[in-house]
Amino acid sequence: MNTRTEKDSLGKRDIPFDAYYGIQTHRALENFPISGIYPSPVFVQATVHIKRAAAIVHKEVGLLEQDKADAILSAADEVLSGNLREWFVVDVYQAGAGTSHNMNTNEVLANRAIELLGGKKGDYSIVHPNDHVNMGQSTNDVIPTAIRIASLMSIKPLLKRMYRLKRSFYAKGDDFDYIVKSGRTHLQDAVPVRLGQEFRAYGVNIKKHQEAIAHAVESSLHLGIGGSAAGTGLNVHPEYRGKMVRQISEQTQTDFKIADDYFEAMQSLRPMVGLSGALRNLAQDLSRIASDLRLLSSGPKTGLAEINLPPVQPGSSIMPGKVNPVMAEMMNMVCFQVMGCDTTITYSAQAGQLELNVMMPVVAFNLLHEIEILTNAIDVFDRFCVQGITANEDRCRMYAEGSMSIVTVLNPHIGYAAAAEIAKEYLDSGKSIRELVKEKGLLTDKQIDEVFDLYKMTEPGIHK
Repeated sequence: MNTRTEKDSLGKRDIPFDAYYGIQTHRALENFPISGIYPSPVFVQATVHIKRAAAIVHKEVGLLEQDKADAILSAADEVLSGNLREWFVVDVYQAGAGTSHNMNTNEVLANRAIELLGGKKGDYSIVHPNDHVNMGQSTNDVIPTAIRIASLMSIKPLLKRMYRLKRSFYAKGDDFDYIVKSGRTHLQDAVPVRLGQEFRAYGVNIKKHQEAIAHAVESSLHLGIGGSAAGTGLNVHPEYRGKMVRQISEQTQTDFKIADDYFEAMQSLRPMVGLSGALRNLAQDLSRIASDLRLLSSGPKTGLAEINLPPVQPGSSIMPGKVNPVMAEMMNMVCFQVMGCDTTITYSAQAGQLELNVMMPVVAFNLLHEIEILTNAIDVFDRFCVQGITANEDRCRMYAEGSMSIVTVLNPHIGYAAAAEIAKEYLDSGKSIRELVKEKGLLTDKQIDEVFDLYKMTEPGIHK
């Protein structure tokens, strides 16, 4: 294989001739053959946005020659358009703080810029990865900034999917509003509810999580770019910080702000923990809702079978005709993975020491992975499951009428103790509660009809 030789402070390495990465990326490939998982496209984009902005700013303040700046800018635009992505090859489990990813980005952009200026890859006298692409920067301020940018870029599709899922649950709430069924608490019969009330509550829950996530992500709007190695801004032009935030905001169409304190922005991963926590909270409720749908659709002959989930694939390799709630099962699994990612982020965030948290690469991977799998899972869960749910009205009514807990409406008329005796006799006798109340002369026929109106039981009030 044709190679070129590159040198760094530790020695020399032969690099594949056509590779756009350089010696530091090559060393990372040698050192970290861990998972085979490369940085997510959105994280690459976020890092390249920083390099692009830095080239523009340093050209404006006169620290970077126009030809070099323009070449870096063009190389960055190529990557942002989807080219050269195969050269971002550092494993997500890598050197602390993300130096390997930062240098991978610097080297790819430098080598492409060199080509654009008529040189050959590896001739860093033309454009240098550290001196030019990484000018005024440190891994220590680039990576936390890139995580913030990537979070903002990737959270928007998630919020859109959540909005659609919310609307689907609201629509089912309207469709099923007239269907009365037995409520259940402790997985035991409870007072009647409407199927539409259950589904609307799911929609309201998604709406509240949507609002919580939108609020949590606001902390990521404050960028510490310009803190350089330790937050002091060493080797950074006085105008760099403000200009960088404005330029990144323009490039990403996001209203980023200058960090209140550059040391805090580097030391603490608070925004990532907050956002991940909001995603974890969403996951635990999504998993609960998915489990509810699995339970409500259980059967079709020996379970609750109050609703039907759309059949999307055969459910068994041995039992003919079996159909499983696979979309809800998928959602459970995704939610469990999100909770695990959040645990990793929490442990990583508390592992920061003094001026830096070196666990940022694993935080970046897990946070962006959470967002990606939730976005995709919610999309198909909504389209292939929730939107196609139908109700078994007769089954719902049968359970509502047969629930022992409808004796609760008798409390204002005969008291809790007497109502409990009716409930006990109902279970032993096989007679309906209406029959028992009538036999004992506790209410008139008219009162029985009014008191035991199942639909009215699903609204506030004392039924007389």
